[in-house]
Amino acid sequence: MRKLFASMLLLLPLMAAAAADLEINTPAINALKNSMQARYGQLAAYYASGAVGLTRDGLIAVRDANAVPLSQRQGVNGLVSAENSDRNALYKEIATANGHPEWEAEVRSTFAQRWIQKAQGGWWYQDGGGWAKKQFQPQSSQRAQRNGRSVD
Repeated sequence: MRKLFASMLLLLPLMAAAAADLEINTPAINALKNSMQARYGQLAAYYASGAVGLTRDGLIAVRDANAVPLSQRQGVNGLVSAENSDRNALYKEIATANGHPEWEAEVRSTFAQRWIQKAQGGWWYQDGGGWAKKQFQPQSSQRAQRNGRSVD
């Protein structure tokens, strides 16, 4: 019985992490989301061109600097830096708002997967072996995924 109880205690943090509210809102979280949303319009063309991609750790990176005109590279680097700063703060704020700052790594990992899943076709992301280009999906598949259905 003691072993069972001890085993259950070890599993509690894992079970609790699965229950984290990733949609939680606080003023700080809302400010970060608004900042990221405002910046998205500036980053969208760089995602589409492949200059900027989504990393496996929930951040973004300049993937192909040659896809950015020299005169714009400093600006792109600034956008990437600001976006990564907001993303890091967002993961920390969500974990803290859930009362478990130690969950930051799990929150980050979940968001990294979500960003890649929701990326548009043609955008680049890091997979296990390097960079990969997300494939375009037919419109019916995209609608089904947004509605929570799997299309095989």
